[in-house]
Amino acid sequence: MNYSEVETDAEYVARLETGADWRAEIESLAAEVDAGAAWFTALGAVQDAELAFYDQGDLEYYTIDADEPLEVASCVGNVAWLDDERFAHTHVVLSDADGETISGHLNEATVWAGEVYMRVFEDDLVREYDETTALDLWL
Repeated sequence: MNYSEVETDAEYVARLETGADWRAEIESLAAEVDAGAAWFTALGAVQDAELAFYDQGDLEYYTIDADEPLEVASCVGNVAWLDDERFAHTHVVLSDADGETISGHLNEATVWAGEVYMRVFEDDLVREYDETTALDLWL
């Protein structure tokens, strides 16, 4: 296990812009407050979404598309540097009108309404390629 102690620098709440991309809005908030590392939670609703599932056997992402209004029942993630850009690693649970859910890594989604809480760390975190998982991980 790799770990390090983090000190927090600031905390923010924000409303995501209707019609914008959910994850891009979180990355924009991180850029606006100059966050090189952060933890966030969010909730709200989206009009459509593209998620991804990482197959541990194939070491490959597979997409899941949803082209309908969905509630964001849960959203959690972190911000770190990846290839010299801020990247919001975002996991979501989305529910439809019947309460059925889909979940996974959020690639993109159109915001209907969204609220985010972000806790910014003092020190930056950088994602680097991990040979074992074929993922870009921090630490």
